[in-house]
Amino acid sequence: MEILLVDDHAIVREGFSTLLSSVLEGAVVTNAKNAQQATNALRANHFDLIILDINLGTTSGLTLAEYIVQRWEHAKVLMFSMFDDISIIDRAMKLGAMGYVSKQSEPDVLISAVTSIIKGRRYLEHNTAIELATFNLSHSGGNLTDLTQRELDIFLGIANGLCRKQVAESLNISEKTVSNVITQLKRKLELQTNAEFVHLAVKQGYIKIAS
Repeated sequence: MEILLVDDHAIVREGFSTLLSSVLEGAVVTNAKNAQQATNALRANHFDLIILDINLGTTSGLTLAEYIVQRWEHAKVLMFSMFDDISIIDRAMKLGAMGYVSKQSEPDVLISAVTSIIKGRRYLEHNTAIELATFNLSHSGGNLTDLTQRELDIFLGIANGLCRKQVAESLNISEKTVSNVITQLKRKLELQTNAEFVHLAVKQGYIKIAS
């Protein structure tokens, strides 16, 4: 069983690697501390499971998860984090993750999640599954999953502090197109200011504010 564990904290990587190696017979755990190391490892080896932290320093684990499931079609991704914001968990699952585990959970929860996903089954703890179902029933508007790829690219550009000209240059489109899309985004997401773009991007896990 080949597992890739991606987390930016060395103590967490060592602790979880030791747990997995000692409990799961034949488990070989490869560690990566950031997105670059993770993608390098994925290009070099086949992994039965990728355990991916949602918060990777200045990188969002959600962005990395989306890249992984698009680039490696059969990749099985388990997200884990200290934070249990249900909107972030919802986003992770819609991006293609097969499960979510809180870092505050007991060790046997992680083991159950790993064994379930390896067998091709999705995994959420019971309470999280109920919260997620309730969230999806009640949630309306302000969801980045409703955006087209072009809208999402422009949204994230603005949320990351780029001006309209910089966004246009980065996407090789006109500044007028950027302005038109921003107007559409404000209406679709019910936003008014750039600060609200940042807040929504943080809330849904695309940006991490440095502590």
